Amino acid sequence: MTAVAEQTGTWLESFTKQPPAAPWLQRLREAAFQRFAELGFPTTHDEEWRFTNVAPIARTHFVQVGHALACPPEAQQHLAKHASFDNHAFVALNTAFLQDVTYIHIPRGQVVEQPIQIRYEAPSDAKPTAAHPRTLIVVGPDAHCTIVETYSGTGSYFTNAVTEIVAGSGSVVDHYKVQLESPSAFHIGVMFASLGRSANFSATSISLGGALVRNEVGVTLSEGTEATLNGLYLVNGSQHVDNHTSIDHAQPHGTSHELYKGILDGKASAVFNGRIMVRKDAQKTDSKQTNKNLVLSDEAVINTKPELQIFADDVRCTHGATIGQLDAESMFYLQSRGIGKHDARSLLTYAFAQDIIDRVKVQSLKDSLERILFEKFHERAH
Repeated sequence: MTAVAEQTGTWLESFTKQPPAAPWLQRLREAAFQRFAELGFPTTHDEEWRFTNVAPIARTHFVQVGHALACPPEAQQHLAKHASFDNHAFVALNTAFLQDVTYIHIPRGQVVEQPIQIRYEAPSDAKPTAAHPRTLIVVGPDAHCTIVETYSGTGSYFTNAVTEIVAGSGSVVDHYKVQLESPSAFHIGVMFASLGRSANFSATSISLGGALVRNEVGVTLSEGTEATLNGLYLVNGSQHVDNHTSIDHAQPHGTSHELYKGILDGKASAVFNGRIMVRKDAQKTDSKQTNKNLVLSDEAVINTKPELQIFADDVRCTHGATIGQLDAESMFYLQSRGIGKHDARSLLTYAFAQDIIDRVKVQSLKDSLERILFEKFHERAH
């Protein structure tokens, strides 16, 4: 029996136990599972997974959880059209277990003032469970909306989430993903966004929990599109978090800005891989990418790899990455003002993270994140 067969055998059993779906959806599921069976789980021999070992996920026998089938027929036009499972085992696995699809449609020109909240909470169970949340967000031309996706749970479980976003021409979309999984949870989250002409899109990823976490964000820009990707990841103990981003400037006059910041303590490890592609016809592209990491422990490890692939000649593109420790002069200054060493360390760490939190436009979410960060840093300081 091959390693791939050993990995996928238990998933096949769960797959065959699913209730049948509508013919078009059943065909999609079967094609996805076949592709998953061919691919198997990625290994550290795969360049894209070089620093993230998913063997703990592959080895665990999970009980599948899901709701009764709820997939609106109108989703058929876009579902699985943007998040391809051809070369992605986890997207294939999610698609194979498509059940309850969260579908949000904002009609042309509609402005939704209040944030749309999507919460995925893993059910507590004695056995390790696996859930495959699927979200499809279709925003019409010139429509405006804010989406907040939150992932949480207790105990040991696996969340394998896929989100597809279609933003029409002239639309304004702010998307937030807040990952608050339990300390023993696995989380693989993939988001792909197709952005129309002159759309304005921002995506903010906040990773604060989980034992093994991977966040992937992919955006494709049209002419005149503006995209902003922000991220913050905090890891401690033996946590591992991997952020992979991909910005595809497919057409001219696109603008993208990206800032990801990480804080690592204990024996934690993290990965940042940010790819920017500027295609041949995407002249007048303006793109900037920055990854900054604060390492608080000698045993923490960060692997960062910014990438630029430029095939156009009239562009302005920059990228950079930094890895550092707390500034000694700032520590000395605070301590000279009567602030204890641990509190000074906590203040400077909080200030490093605050840069991303300040960019959150949803006040209730911003307040919540500030409270969570304050508690985290206060706990570490004492």
